[in-house]
Amino acid sequence: MQLMLHSHPRIAVPPETRFLLRAYREREYFGDLRVPENRRSLAEWIVGRKKTRFRDLGLAPREIVDEIVAGPPTLGSALGIVFRAYARRFGKPRWGDKRPAYYQNINAIMRLFPDAQIVQLIRDGRDCVGSLKQMPWYRHNSYHAISTWAEAIDYGRSAAARLGPDTFYQVRYESLIADPQRELTALCDFLGEKFDPAMCEPREVADVAVPKRKTWHENTHGAVTQSTAGTWEKRLAPWELQLCESALGSRLRDNGYELSGAESPPVKHWLRYTGTATKRRYRNRKRSTQDMLRRMREPDDQLPCRLPEQQRPGTSEHA
Repeated sequence: MQLMLHSHPRIAVPPETRFLLRAYREREYFGDLRVPENRRSLAEWIVGRKKTRFRDLGLAPREIVDEIVAGPPTLGSALGIVFRAYARRFGKPRWGDKRPAYYQNINAIMRLFPDAQIVQLIRDGRDCVGSLKQMPWYRHNSYHAISTWAEAIDYGRSAAARLGPDTFYQVRYESLIADPQRELTALCDFLGEKFDPAMCEPREVADVAVPKRKTWHENTHGAVTQSTAGTWEKRLAPWELQLCESALGSRLRDNGYELSGAESPPVKHWLRYTGTATKRRYRNRKRSTQDMLRRMREPDDQLPCRLPEQQRPGTSEHA
């Protein structure tokens, strides 16, 4: 999806940047952004912090720092300046960002970019669990992976009801790879853009928009294929399939996925899953409550992006 959108002549979507959420959570550290030196500290943090992926954007750090210092005094503006510069690198007026963890932070994204359009890509939860098991960077177990998919579906359902069809859009992965032109045409209608056939050939931009170190994304360098659907049949152990279908059954069915009819999982696996899911819910609620308390004592005008360009046709500019 990232590459398909990046293939559009008007939209740029970079590799995962990993500085947006951290900047939001640590915003108090940078102080009042109406002070130029505070904006400079924020800018230096964005371009210089080792754990972010700024270097993957191919941008000049000093130029970005100067642009942020000269820009509007809000966190959303500072972050938007980075993405705008990335889009400018390709001569495009619109930009987006992709990261799986955004599903838990849609409220934060909307505070930073009130006119954003959110696109959620939904894949068969069993395939998601099987895929995560293959990832060299994934450090959790299958209980966490199953909980992650359940959360993503629940957060997405809530966001769809809250934000409405002009702001929130869902795409089914299996439908996308089966008929890219149909699904991307519908997505472009949502974005207010005209479909471009180049979007169906994302491999053409993979060398530019996928860092070489991400070897687990090697499939992005090939043609769109349906071979990645249904891989759970080979990747999941019997108990993992049983647990997936027991824990995710109604969510799978609601999103058009047929169940295999697997038996109930052994009690020990069900207990470990429910324990993991409960702990995750507690952490999510704690983080949400802490953020709510922080927002009660900060000015409302310190967050929203104030960049003057308009990207969303008729309103503003964030894909």
